[in-house]
Order: sequence, then C-alpha cells, then structure tokens
Amino acid sequence: MPQLRPSAALLIGATCLGSGIALAAARQALVRLAPPLNPNSSTASLQAARFRSVDPLRRRDAALLLSAQPKRTPAERQQLLQGQGWGNGPLAAVALKQGAQNAEAQGKPQQAQALWHSLLRRFPQEPASADALYALGQRTVLLRRFPAHPAALAAALEDGDSLHLARWGARWPGAEDLLLRACENPKQGLNSEQRQLLSSGLLQVGQLEAAERCLGQQQPSPELSLSLGRSLLRGSGAEQERGQALLLQLAQQQPNSPLARDAAALLAEEPGAAALARLEHLPSSLRQGPAVQARLALEQRIPWQPVLQRWPQEPTSWELQWQLARKALLQRQWTEATQILEAIPSRKLPAVLAARQLFWQGYLAQRAGQSEQAKQLWQTLLRTQPVGYYSWRARVRLQQPLPGAAPMPPGPSAELSWHPLASGNHRLDELWRTGQALEAWESWRHQQGGRRPQGPMQLLLEGRLRTAIGDDWTGLGQLDFANLRLPQPGCRAQWQRALQQHPRRFQAELGQAAQQEGVDLELLWGVARQESRFSPGVSSPVGAVGLLQLMPETAAELAGRPVSAAELPTPGLNAQLGARYLRRLLEQWEQQPFLAVASYNAGPGAVASWLNPALPDPEQEPELWSEAIPYPETRLYVKKVLGNRWSYQVLQSDPTAICMEP
Repeated sequence: MPQLRPSAALLIGATCLGSGIALAAARQALVRLAPPLNPNSSTASLQAARFRSVDPLRRRDAALLLSAQPKRTPAERQQLLQGQGWGNGPLAAVALKQGAQNAEAQGKPQQAQALWHSLLRRFPQEPASADALYALGQRTVLLRRFPAHPAALAAALEDGDSLHLARWGARWPGAEDLLLRACENPKQGLNSEQRQLLSSGLLQVGQLEAAERCLGQQQPSPELSLSLGRSLLRGSGAEQERGQALLLQLAQQQPNSPLARDAAALLAEEPGAAALARLEHLPSSLRQGPAVQARLALEQRIPWQPVLQRWPQEPTSWELQWQLARKALLQRQWTEATQILEAIPSRKLPAVLAARQLFWQGYLAQRAGQSEQAKQLWQTLLRTQPVGYYSWRARVRLQQPLPGAAPMPPGPSAELSWHPLASGNHRLDELWRTGQALEAWESWRHQQGGRRPQGPMQLLLEGRLRTAIGDDWTGLGQLDFANLRLPQPGCRAQWQRALQQHPRRFQAELGQAAQQEGVDLELLWGVARQESRFSPGVSSPVGAVGLLQLMPETAAELAGRPVSAAELPTPGLNAQLGARYLRRLLEQWEQQPFLAVASYNAGPGAVASWLNPALPDPEQEPELWSEAIPYPETRLYVKKVLGNRWSYQVLQSDPTAICMEP
C-alpha cells in the first residue's frame, strides 16, 4: 500500500479540518438565521424543529411549545419533556417541574419524587423550585424562600397561616375567610403589628368593617391610614366623611411624604362642598400641587389656563381639560370648547385620550365650516388610535368604510393573540416565548414580592401576564388603566395593545347566542367585556350575575321560567338570555345602538326620559347625546361597549390597511 508523504498527509488533514470548520460555521449560521419559535409557530414547524434542528436549544423550545398546547395529555407531555432538563437556565427547571407534575398526573409517584428532588438540588433559587418544596412538604423553607409564590400562598392557606397571607397574598382564593376568622378569634392573642397587618389584608379584599373591628382602638400606621381612607370614600355618606377626615389628618401630619400627596389627590377627587372645604386645610405645599389645583380650577376658584400650562403631563390636568371641554360642548359654547381642547397638544396625551381630543376638535372644526381641517384631525386620530370608540366615530364622520374588514373564519381560533412580552427581563421573556405563561406569571409574582405594579409599564406587563393565565377580571382592568397613562406608541404598537385588550373569550357560547338571537357577536363580546370582563362567576353589588350580568328577575322573564342561582352563571345560558335582551332592546329602539346599549345599563325607562328637546338628538348628534347622559356610569358604559364592538370588528382586518403611518 503506497505511503503518503508527510506534507501530503498534512495537506489532506488541513483540508478536512477546514471543511469541518466551514460546515460547523454554516450550521451555526443556519441556526442564527432561523426565526425563534413561539406560540404562533405551527405544529408542523414545531415538530420539524424538535426532530431535525441541529440546535439543542431550539429542539427544547419546540418540545416546550408542543407540551404547552392545551389538548396534550399528561402522557404526551411527559414524552415531550423527557430529557429536556439539561443545562442551567430557567427552561431546564421548568422542564423538570412539568415532568414531575405529569408523572404525578399519570400515577407515577416515584418518578415524580425523583424529578422534584433533582429540580430542588439543581435549581434551589429558581421559582419553579417553589413547587418542588410544596410537593416535598418543605413548608418552612417554601414560605421563607418564595413567600409570594402561588405555591407558598397555597401552603399558607392549607396551614391556616393568616399572617403570611395578609402580608403576601390577601386576594388569594380562600384567604378572605381565614383573615376574618383570625381577627375575630379571641384566642389568637394578636399584637398591634399583627392586627395592623390583618386589617391591611382585609382592606385589600373589600372588608372595611371587619378591618376596622380588627384594628380596634389602635392608631393605624400612615400606610394603613391611606388604605382606610381610600376604602371609606367608597362607602356611605358617614363613611365618606370619616374617610375625608382621615386623609386630611394624614396629609397634615406628614406633609412632605408620598403618602400625604396620595391623600391630597384622593381628597381632590372627592365631589361635594365638604371635600372642597377640606382642601383649604391642607398644608400649603399640598394645596399648590397639581391635583388640588386642578380641582380648584374645575370649581372656578382659580383660572384653569395656568394649571394646564404648568402640568400638561399630569393625569389630573388631562381630566380637568376634558371636564371643562365637555361642559362647554354641552352648552354649545364652541369657541370656548376649542380653546380648552387646544390648551394641551394631543401629542402629549396617551393615545386613547388623544383620540378623544382629536375627535372633538374635528367636530368643532366641522361645526365652524372648516371641513378640510376636520378631515385632517380625524385622520390624525385614526393614526393615533386605530381602534376604540373615537376611531369608530371618526370613520363615521369621514364616511369611510372599514378597510379590509372580513368575518372571522370558521373553525377554532385563538382567544388571545400572542406577541412578544418585551419585559426587559430575560427569564420572563423566554418563558413567555416558549408558551409558559403560567411559569412567567409565577416568576413575576415571586420577583414582585406581592407588591402592586409601579407605573403604567409594570401595569401593562402584569395585565398581559394575568390575562394570559385567564385572570381577565384583574388583568383587563390593569390593561385599560395602563392604556390611559402610557405615551402614544404609534399605530402598529397601539394595534397590538388593542389585541391584548380584546380577547375573544367564550367564542362558542357567545357565537351560538349571537346566531340564535340575531345579534352581532362583536356586540356580545363588547358587552361581556364591559359587564364582567369575561368572568362568569362575578356578581354586582345589586345582584346582577354572570358573563352578561343579568338580574335574576330579568333572566326569568327572558327564559320564560324560573332560573336558579346555580344556572345563571353558566356561560351558555347567560349568553343566550343576554343576547335575547339585547335583541329586544334593539328592536324597541329601532336598531339604534346608542339607545339600546344605554338601556342595557340604565333601563329603557331612564333612556326614554333622556329623549327630549332640551337634550341633543341621538340620531343627529349621537356623540353629544352620549355626553349629555346624566348618569356618569352609563355615559362611560355606552362609549366603552360600542368602542369594544367596533374594536372587535376592526381587529379582524389587516393592520397594514389601517396603520398607514407617515
């Protein structure tokens, strides 16, 4: 056999090594070029990545995303997660945790125990290990290491640890009863600090009387005083008086603290002469603050122009501007309304408030015969806020059809559109991208330590996490409030926020009810979102129940039979009866949506009383008629529901046809 010379052997070796390096580089380039997998990836692409990707990280991403699909059985999930607990990142911890949970679901306790121990040994500080501590019965370590984690709250509830729940999770299901019993049990032997803590927890769940009983004769801390004052303001007349007095006392005692500023702001929001008089007794520094100055300007105690000029980016100034403008609009003082709306440029307002301002500026321009200016203002509105009530009204005024509108395609579709979380936290973003919304929420809750979100960006983040795990009651409320505070993001970003704010819950139940009763599905979604935020178990203070918040007597009349308390929260029945009621109201008011929706909230009798020559005509001036509704709740309700309806319609369109930004 011929022998190669050393130089030839080196040449061949170098060539092979170079080829191997080139192949490895090409493979890495392909990995980098492949788009990241996420919940929008098709099952076929996930399966392909799981078996054929050269990147082990991508293979695990695919396995986690496939395991997160809702119809997977525990056995399927177990197979997908097998061997995915490698590495040191949070996804490895999640794979071990879910593997243990699936083993338990399949009746394999020994396998589950081994996985729990492995998780706890390798990832003692990862939030996923909280579930391992819970499963292994290590309650003391769990409560100390992960106090705000849902696993710790569940353990505290089981152990009757009311103080832990009061501090870290008063709103945890079942905690309220435990807090009540703890305060009312004389054998508890509670000290002053513990009573303050329990009282604070009870206030968080709306138990004002119990919180005051628990506190007894003790002087509340400044933090508790603020919470007590805020809760008392929501009560009866006498309670409101006590709340105002408590807030004033707090502001006087600690005039330079953030708590005092919050107390002064709450006082400034209170209607009536008594609250207004108390503002005069605030320390000078607080009287000169934006909240108090805005209230004094609203009451015409001081000029409004300096307030808006000095604090154009304060929410209290935005509310002052709108209340003054609304009053001028209803009095048909068009010139004054124009001056007020021009005092703060729309670009300085959040998108939803900018849309309101631009709509009315366009309305006033049209009144003044400036049709081209009105058109430009409404088109600017549509670029700022592509969905919502004022977007709808601007398109009506512009006589523009909905671009690219199409009915929802048949078959199942996602209830909630997925988009990157973009939280700035790598752990949260990776969990979210791999379909682990619950893990992301638990990680966030642990990170926050039970604290409320600080600022609109945190509120937006927590709202998205909550809605992703089905907590629409709190999550949608947080998203709505964040949208009233966040700067304008541009049309595309606002479109994505709107998708997050308008999940298509209960498609089967609401869709069937809409078809049977001949009512728009989008209208039912709009009502359900406003009435219950898609939470079938909620009841109103006056006794309305369920998805569409029906009174039991109304439900019985609509059903033609008695409807039991157990039946009414059922989504299918509630949707059918609510759709029937809406259909009757639309028929009664000859398909006028403003009157029908107002009647759903306030009753047809009240709406009939608002149809008189002294008020705007709802057919000719529906926007002005809505602002003339004397009930603030109904006034907001009409705009919210009809805005929701339009949003659900327009969000089925192609955003590129809507968002034609310059």
